[in-house]
Amino acid sequence: MSGQLPLPDAQNKLEDLSGIVLQPGENPYMALIKACDEKPAEIQSLYSAHRTKRNAQQKQKFLASDFKELVIDQYLLRLEVPTVQPGFRDERNCLVIWARPPNHVVELAVKVQELLKEAAPSVWLMPAHRMHMTALEVAFSKTPEEIAALVTALRPAIPHTVNYPFSHRSRLVKPMISYDLSAFALSFVPASGESPLSPEPVGPVVKEGITEGDSYTYHHLRRDVFDQIQDAGIEVGSRYQVPSAHITLGRYLSDEDHDTPEKREKWIKTIDSINAWLENEVWDKLDSKFVGEWVVGQERGLDARNGALWYGGGRTIMLGEGF
Repeated sequence: MSGQLPLPDAQNKLEDLSGIVLQPGENPYMALIKACDEKPAEIQSLYSAHRTKRNAQQKQKFLASDFKELVIDQYLLRLEVPTVQPGFRDERNCLVIWARPPNHVVELAVKVQELLKEAAPSVWLMPAHRMHMTALEVAFSKTPEEIAALVTALRPAIPHTVNYPFSHRSRLVKPMISYDLSAFALSFVPASGESPLSPEPVGPVVKEGITEGDSYTYHHLRRDVFDQIQDAGIEVGSRYQVPSAHITLGRYLSDEDHDTPEKREKWIKTIDSINAWLENEVWDKLDSKFVGEWVVGQERGLDARNGALWYGGGRTIMLGEGF
């Protein structure tokens, strides 16, 4: 049974390194906002601290003298290499609210994938058309019947939620690679006063009734989506609510590219080099070839999605209006 396979997240848990302590029953996103006194600069700082601390933690693991092995995703391995277990099916059905990156963010993510692939040719890369950021995981690893019941209950609330970013616009900036022993991603932080960089929205441009500006952060959007799902009578079953805004870029399918200290050091140096390039040549740069800003909801609204949707699969229940 596929359910007996180890989960990569269980072996390499995504801890909240922001220092926020949640109270029972509290909206986890509101807790961080209150801890930051609603200040965008403080919220950005906590997102930044989380990814910086985690990268430092993971670098130590990769470069440790007693390094053991990568955390290979056994589900993805069987899907990508059918000879491992012929006839294998991923039966982990989920229900999520995704944010889809606009084209200029996809172009940046693909460029970063290309640079990483040069250092580790055997890694699995997320197809560009499947790239996404999880705004909220509603339910995880359920049966199709359980997910269908949740979708039925949630259906009346879905249009409001997926269209919400059209009128509540939050910015993400400062992309960098975040990584661990199982995967690597392009992560962002909520904006706090940075100069606008994104292409103009597709016309006609709507201004009336729009909440925008950096006082409404991506974390506020996640807070609101969480409340909307709870208000619809659905108990949110997220595995974690860490201060992270990331697009998974890829995962490891074997140890081939990382089976010696020299290869692992090359991998870390490559990541550090790309992150330096992003910071120096993409962040806050109006004349850069690549745009390092993402206004959530540009081109597409939120994507309510269910099914076996790890690795970008599943089906869309409803996609919200973009701007």
